[in-house]
Amino acid sequence: MAATDPALNWSDLDRKTVDTVRVLAMDAVEKAGNGHPGTAMSLAPAAYLLFNRVMRHDPTDPHWPGRDRFVLSCGHSSLTLYIQLYLSGYSLSLDDLRSLRQWDSLTPGHPEFGHTPGVEVTTGPLGQGIGNAIGMAMAARRERGLFDPDGPAGESPFDHHVYAMCSDGDIEEGVSHESSAIAAVQKLGNLTLIYDDNEISIEDDTRIAKAEDAGKRYEAYGWHVQTVSWRKGDPAKGDYHEDVEALWAAIQEAKRVTDKPSFIVLKTIIGWPAPNKQNTGKIHGSALGADEVKATKEILGFDPNETFAVDPAVLEHANKVAERGRAAHAEWDKAFGAWAQANVERKELFDRLAGRKLPEGWEKSLPEFPADAKGIATRAASQQVLNALAPVLPELWGGSADLAESNNTTMKGEPSFIPAEYATKEFPGNEYGRTLHFGIREHGMGSILNGITADGLTRPYGGTFLVFSDYMRGAVRLSALMKLPVIYVWTHDSIGLGEDGPTHQPIETLSALRAIVGLNVVRPADANETAWAWRGALEHTDAPTALALTRQPVPTIDRSKYASAEGVLKGGYVLSDASNGEPEVILIGTGSEVQHCLVAQERLEEAGTPTRVVSMPCQEWFYQQPTAYQQEVLPRGVKARVTVEAGIRMSWDRILGDAGEPVSIEHYGASAPAKILFEQFGFTADNVVAKANAALAKVGEITGHTTGN
Repeated sequence: MAATDPALNWSDLDRKTVDTVRVLAMDAVEKAGNGHPGTAMSLAPAAYLLFNRVMRHDPTDPHWPGRDRFVLSCGHSSLTLYIQLYLSGYSLSLDDLRSLRQWDSLTPGHPEFGHTPGVEVTTGPLGQGIGNAIGMAMAARRERGLFDPDGPAGESPFDHHVYAMCSDGDIEEGVSHESSAIAAVQKLGNLTLIYDDNEISIEDDTRIAKAEDAGKRYEAYGWHVQTVSWRKGDPAKGDYHEDVEALWAAIQEAKRVTDKPSFIVLKTIIGWPAPNKQNTGKIHGSALGADEVKATKEILGFDPNETFAVDPAVLEHANKVAERGRAAHAEWDKAFGAWAQANVERKELFDRLAGRKLPEGWEKSLPEFPADAKGIATRAASQQVLNALAPVLPELWGGSADLAESNNTTMKGEPSFIPAEYATKEFPGNEYGRTLHFGIREHGMGSILNGITADGLTRPYGGTFLVFSDYMRGAVRLSALMKLPVIYVWTHDSIGLGEDGPTHQPIETLSALRAIVGLNVVRPADANETAWAWRGALEHTDAPTALALTRQPVPTIDRSKYASAEGVLKGGYVLSDASNGEPEVILIGTGSEVQHCLVAQERLEEAGTPTRVVSMPCQEWFYQQPTAYQQEVLPRGVKARVTVEAGIRMSWDRILGDAGEPVSIEHYGASAPAKILFEQFGFTADNVVAKANAALAKVGEITGHTTGN
């Protein structure tokens, strides 16, 4: 039966297309032997409605800046997205659907950013996608402010909408609360989140662990909430009506509400219309089985003996969205061209940001710090770097999880990114501002930063204490997987925190972060290394960077006496070489401990041991250098090595080798008072000297030769 709304124009052929989606979902999982067919089946009408009627997108150009964004937070239901990409005309074929979950296919078990055309973000663990979508919506507003702040609402080339789908699992994960609360404060009227309320998860009926009313929860946040129920009676008696027109009306209403994000509760039956497994946990995460597939196809009017059957008329009908997309793209090009002609400088900025390029000579704005024995904390130096970069890098924006004064993440004089009515005396701002406020929500901050960066044009940073990076770990790992150049500003980086106690002393955190493949962890030794660390972070556009910064002052190293901090860009460099250029022992330090290495070097040299000091702020950048450079800094023949870092030794064994000695926390026990650990027994020049002599002795035992003192 055709719909009555002429704007929707929902036909029987649309209904057959939706049923084709269900059949393809069943067949793909059946062929793979595992997967998640149920949600893809029940969300088929909603997903097809979005891609074929609602969203502005061009399947021939997945990166078109004017497109609406779609985020599948319930990534396990990957077929919900894959099948729409196929039907819409993206470069995804029926054979790709046949290869679901197979090695080297374009259709892995969860959609992966940068791998499959049309996938906007790797949502990964449940709940992350909600935060990603919120980040994209925030990015869209920031970009509007950069390029077309005075354009009429809804008429700018930079106005687009973000749509997302989520499941019970997404709603239950805590990250959804954190990011959704931020979205309400930000009044993101360009965001619509559709919640598939099917009341089923892997452990079957969600009532076993979930009792809240999600719609009322989102109302409490401040979202615009609507409910569309397709479960209007007893499903066993056939009382289930997929009222596409009601969902269409709700989406249109959501678009009209421009001062709140929209949340649509869509009550579905998972796996509809499978006769025996619908509305059960069995259909959530496993194949239906041959008999159930056969029975379901018969209900839908498909030949049970055919697999991956797509009527050419269905494919032709669905593919018409590509024609409409190209037409919309052409209209957008006209508007964009008019804007570009009237805004020459902003067009130049757009082109630069679209290419993720930095302006020529930008690095000249980085501050240089004079030698100072008293020095400053690297977090304070980072603040000065941000202040200096603000005028030359408008794409750089960010803030902290309620720790702005501690993290030093607020650019001086820059307005906050906040609706004007929520601005405060301390933080004045507007909807196009620059300083982000995440509240005490590290987990949500991480997922939002990924969404902002995936949107493609700006460079965000987010701050908290290093130890609280544990809350963000899922999002940080995803930024590494997606190669998104998010910048994390994590301060209070060691036991130098002291009086706040052991729960705030991240002794194992640096090594744990270095274990994330693709994350660059940078712990600068002084103010100048901090400036160069920011340069390295900004110049790496294919990886996230973590800046681990001190709370306490550290000496600003005299660069007229020691090597330039430019060596930070190579991850590790010879800060001070042995007096004869042929070291017998190498001291390798990071952060606040490099100063002790320099003092220890003087003592060892006085005692007759040629000693080299290497500053190693970033192992990842060091290992990216040519082998010849690595061996130049750490010659293979020099086995006596000492690593010095106020953390555990775990991530240093590759450098230490079989004769090296670490100055690290576990040597003394993590439960010891911080003051004793830091000042008396651990991180002092005396102890570095002692460890150097121990390493030399160990080398002597191995080689049979005695060196050093």
